[in-house]
Amino acid sequence: MGRSNWSVQDAKNRFSEVVEAARRAPQTVTKHGKPAVVIIGVAEYERLRHLARAQAPSFAELLLAMPQDDGEFPRHEVRMRDLDP
Repeated sequence: MGRSNWSVQDAKNRFSEVVEAARRAPQTVTKHGKPAVVIIGVAEYERLRHLARAQAPSFAELLLAMPQDDGEFPRHEVRMRDLDP
């Protein structure tokens, strides 16, 4: 298998290679030794977008999940801020 971690400088100098590798598996680019970004292929990106949309509740579902018992929401005691300069 190929490499999957690249420094920013290596990724910049060998961008075509990073792109080709990302088509096979996610590629991590590090900056100052710490992970900065992950480059993924379009197919994986579309799969993740579809998965996120499938799991996200619709606006109607969120509205229907609101309490229906006319109960009161708890209120916190807060001090009003002073508007004088």
